[in-house]
Amino acid sequence: MNTTGKLEIYALAAALALGILGDGLLRNYPWGLNFGLWGCLLGVAIYSFGRARGQTFARGGWWLLLPIGLAPLAFMWHDSLALDALNLLALVTAFSLVVLRARGVRLHLASMMQYAICGLLSGFNATLGMFPLLLEGREWTRSAQGGPVRKTVAAMFGLVLAFPPLMVFGGLFMGADAVFRSLAAQFLWAVPRHATLIVFLTVIVGGYLRGLITDKGLNLNAPAHRFPVSLGAVEMAVMLGLLDLLFLAFVAVQVRYFLGGSALVKATTGLTYSEYARQGFFQLLAVAALLLPFLLLCHWLLRAGDSASQRWFRWLAGVQIVLLFVIMASAFERMHLYQAEYGMSEQRLYPTAFMGWLAVVFVWFALTVLRGQRQRFGFGAMVAGFLLIAVLHLLNPDALIARTNLARVRDGHTFDAHYAATLSGDAVPELVAGLPDLNPKDRCTLARGLIERWPAADSTDWRSWNLVRARAWRAVSENQAALHAACGKPAKD
Repeated sequence: MNTTGKLEIYALAAALALGILGDGLLRNYPWGLNFGLWGCLLGVAIYSFGRARGQTFARGGWWLLLPIGLAPLAFMWHDSLALDALNLLALVTAFSLVVLRARGVRLHLASMMQYAICGLLSGFNATLGMFPLLLEGREWTRSAQGGPVRKTVAAMFGLVLAFPPLMVFGGLFMGADAVFRSLAAQFLWAVPRHATLIVFLTVIVGGYLRGLITDKGLNLNAPAHRFPVSLGAVEMAVMLGLLDLLFLAFVAVQVRYFLGGSALVKATTGLTYSEYARQGFFQLLAVAALLLPFLLLCHWLLRAGDSASQRWFRWLAGVQIVLLFVIMASAFERMHLYQAEYGMSEQRLYPTAFMGWLAVVFVWFALTVLRGQRQRFGFGAMVAGFLLIAVLHLLNPDALIARTNLARVRDGHTFDAHYAATLSGDAVPELVAGLPDLNPKDRCTLARGLIERWPAADSTDWRSWNLVRARAWRAVSENQAALHAACGKPAKD
């Protein structure tokens, strides 16, 4: 059997094994130790198949193992759903990069288009790539003239043939005996649920691995075709120049109002300073988020070989980025004022972190795209995204939110006990420690929420074990008396 046939067989076997293991591990939610184990096993499979394609992890490609290995393990650390979503995003991104590198693309020089196409290609392979492995005419079916592979295929065909008589005779036996009927009904109820998850995971993993080991398909190293429409110096200067004037006008207004303070805001808009601050942050965040793809598109549309348009773009885009940083500073100040008035929350912290990432990416844009090194931009922006996720894990957002809001209570501000009770297990030790600082009403509301959300830990499944959840259960368990006393109830034995 040739090498491709063997790899296809190994891909089928690995996909089926991970599907069965996934059914046993991932069925229990919330994810913790189970996803850490399964994700690491998937990482081992990807590394093994990547090694078969020599260029995947060679010559510096080993760093891809960091997000592949650390993202699943992070499910065993924090309890925040937002962080879990970012972990999955980092993991899926790393899987796409493995496919990109397996096709011989140098990641630090890959274009944004190559990153986007590879992401779509990885998703397409994961969704549909398994089916070509099961069709006639594949390498492994052509190479298998006998032996274990042929016998396995024959056994699977036999299972298909056995299905009709099993249904007929099984139905008769179920009608003949009530005990047998009860046991068979339980079996038939359980099998579809398990089979569905096994098939789903097997198809996704097998399709992805098939895309990793095959050379066929889209050539990501082919030269990019330029769009039929291009921009010259005049149209570029007019478009970006007018946009710069708009940004400059907004900056002038921001400087006036923030220097004028709350009195000027109240007199002009009728809003309080905190309402004025809250009202504009998310719109300014949208401006920052939309400007980046807009400038990238403009740069892509520049007329090839037109030095004048390149020069105009460099100057006008540079001015726009400077003005944007003033606008972003205004947005940060707005959020600071809003949080000073109403406290911190996930809905305020994560957008602020995203804007911080945008600030780093715009600096990188100026250092690469504006200096004629566009090919390096995508890799740096992606690495900055990985670093942002790592920093958020180190900051522990939910614990930071709880700590910040409790500190505001000590300074005389109000406390949203209902919201605090909905925070993840990351915040529980901080909340339990801060209970004495709250007024009786908030103390009772928070204590009741903690008791309801974190009952005895001995009822949990080992597959969902998580370091932070374990600490949360321990904090609630060790402070049962204080928590029940906060609500005026005796602690239960």
